[in-house]
Amino acid sequence: MFGIGVPELLVILVVALLVLGPKRLPEVAKSLGKAFAEFRRATSDLSEELHEARASLEEDVRMAERPAPTIQPPATQPQHTVASSTVGQETPDASPPREKKEPSSGEPS
Repeated sequence: MFGIGVPELLVILVVALLVLGPKRLPEVAKSLGKAFAEFRRATSDLSEELHEARASLEEDVRMAERPAPTIQPPATQPQHTVASSTVGQETPDASPPREKKEPSSGEPS
């Protein structure tokens, strides 16, 4: 168990019997048993949570290592390219220039 053999366990029980007495020894043993059971339950819950977290991380790593699917663009008409002769030339503005209106003084002219 904890590297304790039968002779060592008997010595511990005899010392506990002398220190605690025959009336309190069963109460202490019962409370120790409950404490060990609660400790075992807590460690198994923690171990299960760690195992689930590890599995989740491994799944995330596997998903990240997969090659990303390539999306093929739909077949459409070829796009027109700009001819090299038009590079650097100004293009006309699509909208006509606006005329500025002078504010009226409020009196008809």
